Amino acid sequence: MDKRVVIIGAGGHGKVIADIVRKSGDTVECFLDDAYTGDTEFYGSKLIGKAEKYKELSDCYFIIAIGNNGIRERISNTFNCKWYTAVHPSAQISDSVKIGEGTCVMANAVINADTVVGKHAIVNTGSIIEHDCKIGDYCHISPGATVCGVTALGKSVWVGAGATVRNVLTVCDNVTIGIGAAVVKSITKSGTYIGVPAKIVKED
Repeated sequence: MDKRVVIIGAGGHGKVIADIVRKSGDTVECFLDDAYTGDTEFYGSKLIGKAEKYKELSDCYFIIAIGNNGIRERISNTFNCKWYTAVHPSAQISDSVKIGEGTCVMANAVINADTVVGKHAIVNTGSIIEHDCKIGDYCHISPGATVCGVTALGKSVWVGAGATVRNVLTVCDNVTIGIGAAVVKSITKSGTYIGVPAKIVKED
């Protein structure tokens, strides 16, 4: 089915999602961005206005191409539209995996058996989510990051590039895990964690 897809966010993340849409056989209808200053072209499609213009495109599907977890949550809770789930053809996803609406799974990502990924999440390039994991809404698993098996991430967890979350752990909502960090025990307090093993450096 050839879906017409509107991408909210005209930046680098939007370019990557546009590639996925096109490789999936769907059409990038246009981009919307709140930095809009006039009709122009962006990455092979039109940039036609600010995000609020979505109301004029009700026959299209939408996806939020913004890395910030909180902004994706705010937009998804404000807009009344049909959400597009973007999955790159090279991603390796078990048939038993469930993926929420508006989520993006990028090239060469792996999601293994009986994992559940929430809505409006990002599973970025080359990341790995092992079997029986639960990935909350609005999470971002960055390029090259690994979430080992039977691990649960709460809402709006950001796992930095190259970071690893050990198996059979839980991570609470609103946690940022720094680049290359190693989470070896469950996290119960929101904040930013860095290092090997990961330790909190800033509380939310």
